[in-house]
Amino acid sequence: MTPRKKLRGLVAATITPMTPDGQINLPVIGQYVDYLVSKQNVKNVFVNGTTGEGLSLTIQERKQLAEEWVHQGKDKLDHVIVHVGALSLPESQELARHAAAIGASAIAAIAPFFFKPTKKDELIAFLEKVASEAPAVPFYYYHIPPLTGVKIRVEELLDGIRERIPTFQGVKFSDTDLLDLAQCINKNEGEQFEFLYGVDEQLLSALAIGADGAVGSTYNYLGQKTALMLQAFAKPDLALAQKYQFLTGEFLSFVIKLGFGVAQTKAIMTFVSGIPMGPPRLPLVDASEEFIVKAKAKLDSIVWPDGD
Repeated sequence: MTPRKKLRGLVAATITPMTPDGQINLPVIGQYVDYLVSKQNVKNVFVNGTTGEGLSLTIQERKQLAEEWVHQGKDKLDHVIVHVGALSLPESQELARHAAAIGASAIAAIAPFFFKPTKKDELIAFLEKVASEAPAVPFYYYHIPPLTGVKIRVEELLDGIRERIPTFQGVKFSDTDLLDLAQCINKNEGEQFEFLYGVDEQLLSALAIGADGAVGSTYNYLGQKTALMLQAFAKPDLALAQKYQFLTGEFLSFVIKLGFGVAQTKAIMTFVSGIPMGPPRLPLVDASEEFIVKAKAKLDSIVWPDGD
């Protein structure tokens, strides 16, 4: 496999824009790419994941979105990671083949979560079958036990994983178990795995124990602020990095109390970017007007250290 630049920094977990009648809205993705690059300083994306309602989309819709992100991101984005996880192994394999064919930078997959793997070997067997359909494409395991209910520790999963999955590149680690993450990083220092943290409000803690970067929904509209936090951490100016993390946490704590999820993320991205993200797909329902008014007022009230 051709040597590849290690993925570091921020990855936006992309939203799936939809029309008012609930169809995917492909024509706005070019504008979305330009917004991420020019306004948020984010050049990496994770497509069809949780924030993108990937498991609520048809296989055809997921393919169309992947194609559009790769196409619109050409010469603008550094990495387009396509999530190909599905409950059906053949569907996940089909998506993996498609992602490879269109030139995706990498693929990722969650654990199946209806009939769940309960042991490491069961999960590895599933992931191996998916990754093998794209033998020249880096593969990430998307670890999100709060949604999948699959609580196999990543530390255990990584032991000998490249023997089974030669393309294994790293983990999107969307869990608050920093002990597990720390053990993963400590025990695999020589493997050149990438650990991308997925709990935005705890990113600074993950950076402190060695995370390479982050995949998250807030980097769609707080990417530039979070990039400044990463710069402060790298200096190192921990006090400044903490200010950015505390302010991000203040906003997220506020909206979580109001009721916060994918629908509300779509609403926030719409009023911050000006790009219409549309409604979510049922069973999710639109954010209320009250939420939008309060969330906008809160975000506007925050005084960031850079003065913007």
